[in-house]
Amino acid sequence: MSSSFLETTWTDPVTGRKGYVVLDTLVRGLASGGLRLREGCTLEEVRGLAQGMTRKEALVYDPADTYLPLGGGKGGIDIDPADPRAVDVLRRFLAAVLPVVKEQWNTGEDFGLRQETLDKVAAELGLASTVEAVFATLPDAPAARDRLAQAFTVDVDGISLGDLVGGYGVARAGLTYAERLGLAPAATTAVVQGFGSIGGAAARYLARAGVTVIAVADRDGLIRNDEGLDVEALLAARNGLGVIDRSALRPGDSTAPTEQWLDVPCDLLVPAAMSYVVAAADVLRIDARVVVEGANMPTLPEAEAALTARGIPVVPDFLANVMTNAWWWWVVFGDIAPTAESSFAKIDTVMRRLVETVAADAEACGRTLRESALALAARNAEVVQARVGVTR
Repeated sequence: MSSSFLETTWTDPVTGRKGYVVLDTLVRGLASGGLRLREGCTLEEVRGLAQGMTRKEALVYDPADTYLPLGGGKGGIDIDPADPRAVDVLRRFLAAVLPVVKEQWNTGEDFGLRQETLDKVAAELGLASTVEAVFATLPDAPAARDRLAQAFTVDVDGISLGDLVGGYGVARAGLTYAERLGLAPAATTAVVQGFGSIGGAAARYLARAGVTVIAVADRDGLIRNDEGLDVEALLAARNGLGVIDRSALRPGDSTAPTEQWLDVPCDLLVPAAMSYVVAAADVLRIDARVVVEGANMPTLPEAEAALTARGIPVVPDFLANVMTNAWWWWVVFGDIAPTAESSFAKIDTVMRRLVETVAADAEACGRTLRESALALAARNAEVVQARVGVTR
């Protein structure tokens, strides 16, 4: 039986498609977590994602920040984002759950959904933003709105800052852990599965740090070059769903079916698209030094156990990809300026602290990285609960 605070299942009256909202916990009456569009999305999946959001919120707690963690929530709609009916289904879903969005659930883009699409639909429904529940609690709400709006106008080499911070954090998580393994960036290779906002930004900032990105996978297939891909050219050639125009490939780039991304030997393996993509049966195909989970729940538990047995650590999703969520709230609460420089500096500092703390604990206690990250999140949650109270 679920212990979530709220679970809602919605059925679209036009298409019969299902949508879900799960609020795992409330802190100060609020929960945070994105909304995804994915063919095959289930209540169980959204429940797991909401639990992950509770951990993400607690993990980044710092008593020096103005930002206090919120609870964890998540939404999902069972529809392919490329389906021409998807936006209409999204509109009807948000209209149905609007009271929850207004009062408790602060949401944003997730897999298969762009923030600009979500903002457009929210505006049509009379919402000034998708985080109105938080703004209602802030004494400086007008200034907070301005900060967030300014942050989303920042362009970094052709890409919105809001589309970069999550993947930048994933890259920093991988680089920090690689450093612990004694891997210099110039001697490190990476494979990235998914080339949307998380995967694309992770590939960009791994490459800019000196890592050789030898393969990326999108929904149309795998692109590989063992000498290194031109990541910036591929970013310029992708569409809104993260699919790369193959006419932009260089002569040395090869293509293969998408599922072959697990067969490419590398140092950093970065699943950064869908959930449940690494199963136990896949583990023997993997030849990597570390798996860095850019997506939410990409590795099934039995697969992670098998990877651990093979000596391949997994940097868990709620640590590696925490920065999209944290960045929103650091901006809103005024802990960083709405600039790329302030954003990247905060992510650098916090991600290094988190990875080093978790890795050191794992080594000292004989635990996995996930177990140590869960322990840190639990300790932080106890502190937050003592300060403000938590509702389940």
